[in-house]
Amino acid sequence: MVKIAICGVCGKMGSRIFNIALQDKDVEIVGLTEVKNHVNIGKKLENKYEITDNLTKFINKIDVVIDFTTTESTLENLNIVNNNRKSIVIGTTGFNDNEIKLIKDYAKNIAIVLSPNMSIGVNILFKLVDEITKIVPDYDIEIIESHHNQKKDAPSGTAKKIAEIIANRLNLDLKQSVSYGRTGLIGPRKNNEIGIHSIRGGDIVGEHTVIFTTTGERLELIHRAHSRDTFATGAIKAAKWVYNKKPGLYDMLDVLGLK
Repeated sequence: MVKIAICGVCGKMGSRIFNIALQDKDVEIVGLTEVKNHVNIGKKLENKYEITDNLTKFINKIDVVIDFTTTESTLENLNIVNNNRKSIVIGTTGFNDNEIKLIKDYAKNIAIVLSPNMSIGVNILFKLVDEITKIVPDYDIEIIESHHNQKKDAPSGTAKKIAEIIANRLNLDLKQSVSYGRTGLIGPRKNNEIGIHSIRGGDIVGEHTVIFTTTGERLELIHRAHSRDTFATGAIKAAKWVYNKKPGLYDMLDVLGLK
């Protein structure tokens, strides 16, 4: 049985991970955290699991930390995990280049699963995007992502990952190739341009569309998340997979055996 801690347990994702974990006989919830001064610090979920603001309080009792918080909080938790040589699953998005480099440095010491999207379906989408880009490298490719109106970062980490997959397959410089929406007299679409467009509204859980188009036809790949439970289930799967893995930076394609 894998002993886990859930960071950000009162958030939209953390609460779903907690509920999914309760139903999984292969994991044991050992600790729950929230940010300092959170209104629920000290309260118990299911009259049993106390919420604390101190991961170090139980770090020695756990095997894997699951973290869906903020970039700042995740990096603080990652430092604690690294110092105690535990493993971690990170679903937080919005890291900058320097923060990604720091995560890669930590991965020299501990096993980390870092993924912008823990959904099995989205990771199949990643695989399909790579395959189709390989087949039709000359097609125009656009990415549209839609999320709820409370999402803080844009574009989504998933959209960024899709763009990265496309750029790698086409041997393009990602930063030079991506166009984040369009406005004004921009002229004709450039060759090897990757368009990303963000929609925010209501309670949209998550939708990603990848469009491959050329003269006379277009192909669309669409993934729609109906519930956050799909991400929570993937996070638990990743936690069970990464337990006792050797140090390294892994993603959900590793977890699902799709590499």
